[in-house]
Amino acid sequence: MDISHIEHLGIAVKSIEEQLPYYEQVLGVKCYSIEEVADQKVKTAFFRIGQTKIELLEPMSEDSTIAKFIEKRGEGIHHIAFAVPDVQNALDEAASKGVQLIDKAPRGGAEGLTIAFLHPKSTHGVLTELCMK
Repeated sequence: MDISHIEHLGIAVKSIEEQLPYYEQVLGVKCYSIEEVADQKVKTAFFRIGQTKIELLEPMSEDSTIAKFIEKRGEGIHHIAFAVPDVQNALDEAASKGVQLIDKAPRGGAEGLTIAFLHPKSTHGVLTELCMK
């Protein structure tokens, strides 16, 4: 798999608004984008730190995957996203090596990225996102 860098770390939060002061005032990083991804029932906020980003994920519905994650595990790191040149090729390679896929085909994500997830049962408990611009 041709990974160029860690694209972002996804962090599940109950409220982006409540988290903003920590990131902006304590850590000194500015939120540059807040958007809703309706089909994933999530609101996102992004912060850039060098080449890597932090993505806060707030559930927009009680039945969203983020709401279920928070209910089960509490707020915290949800996933790691790796930048790849071709998500479908990366999915095919992972599948050929026995990795269980959440997404069999790429889909749209926040910031206009093309994304797909690998199942944490096959990635030693780490929800892994593959993404490309």
